[in-house]
Amino acid sequence: MSQFDVTVIGSGPGGYVAAIRAAQLGFKTAIIEKYSTLGGTCLNVGCIPSKALLDSSEHFENAKHNFASHGIIINEPQADIARIIERKNEVVDQTTKGINFLMDKNKITVFEGVGSFESATQIKITKKDGSSETIESKYTIIATGSKPSSLPFISLDKERVITSTEALNLKEIPKHLVVIGGGVIGLELGSVYLRLGSQVTVVEFMDKIIPGMDGALSKELTKVLKKQGMKFMLSTAVSAVERNGDTVKVTAKDKKGEEVVVEGDYCLVSVGRKPYTEGLGLEKAGVELDERGRVKVNDHLQTNVANIYAIGDVIKGAMLAHKASEEGTLVAEILAGQKPHINYNLIPGVVYTWPEVAGVGKTEEQLKEEGVAYKVGSFPMRALGRSRASGDVDGLVKIIADEKTDEVLGMHIIGARAADLIAEGVIAMEFRASAEDIARSSHAHPTYAEAIKEAALDATGKRPIHI
Repeated sequence: MSQFDVTVIGSGPGGYVAAIRAAQLGFKTAIIEKYSTLGGTCLNVGCIPSKALLDSSEHFENAKHNFASHGIIINEPQADIARIIERKNEVVDQTTKGINFLMDKNKITVFEGVGSFESATQIKITKKDGSSETIESKYTIIATGSKPSSLPFISLDKERVITSTEALNLKEIPKHLVVIGGGVIGLELGSVYLRLGSQVTVVEFMDKIIPGMDGALSKELTKVLKKQGMKFMLSTAVSAVERNGDTVKVTAKDKKGEEVVVEGDYCLVSVGRKPYTEGLGLEKAGVELDERGRVKVNDHLQTNVANIYAIGDVIKGAMLAHKASEEGTLVAEILAGQKPHINYNLIPGVVYTWPEVAGVGKTEEQLKEEGVAYKVGSFPMRALGRSRASGDVDGLVKIIADEKTDEVLGMHIIGARAADLIAEGVIAMEFRASAEDIARSSHAHPTYAEAIKEAALDATGKRPIHI
């Protein structure tokens, strides 16, 4: 029986990072993946392929609507969905092969098959051909991730009534895509097909989209997406989804309790994700789950079984790839006797629509609920020379600081390259910077980042320069 110091079950951005860090720290490491490619949901059917589609659709949108304003005259552009999907697959293939390279480089043993506990220290690996082998591991890290959730009354046929996985591989551009759920995944994939020519209607139970983010971002993104042509049915509870041939009928009740019906040729069910623990044999190892089916862990991400840890979407907290990666690193370093930490308040969240949306730290709504005295500074992107030069004038930067100490408590951005800009907020808050610290830091001109400096000036009570 092969023996390892550390075995990771699952090769997503939590699992493969945990394996690499463990190997770097001198552990004999193995990783188990049930699919034929490494990278988990993120690299295969999540973050990477969706961004590839978002970029392709953004190029098409610009060619169709924005090139002329730059003096670039072309014939009417056509969207070749087959080539768009093919390019997405090429990006995924390159990325997953990169993970294979990293496994080889770090001398990590890769097992293809379903990993399940036989005991707290023994893991059975069942391969596609039905054969199996069992390995022994001193420590095990569960990193099996999550899968799309649905609603109990919805039958997912994966042809017309689909999840995000199928939405990444459509063979045609929908005429009318109905999206159930106004969260990150629904809005991103909705944006892809909106740009390619689909009518898109978002049905959301809450009274606003991206409900977990700061209200100012939700309000601005709603306005921008409506301007782009996306339709919203908010405060609307779906009660039935029925397919009849190539038509999908979604029945719901609006906030007045009245029945409403919307029909499309595709329905994307995007109501969140749930932890993936099926087939792990957790009961044989004695690992406990919580009331929501997540693996229970302590502050060190250790389960109730001392040598078994869990990270990423399979445990509590935001289901984010970078959160999982941080946790994978943390566990490996704890096993090596180090004392790492993660500040979960400083894990940024991003929505890759255009403009992008990003936030870190506390929202204004959270601070109100906690009774914290705060002050707010904001700055509109349209006041920047860089934004006018590129034509990306929608959006704003909002900085929330402690009323007495001026310490930055939250940064929230909607605008061009917000996904990259939010790192400035993460670093500032990691070092407990004040709004004045940011305001007094030189920002290159002309850049989108200048909006952060100006919002910080506003938060300090000084007047921004450019409005």
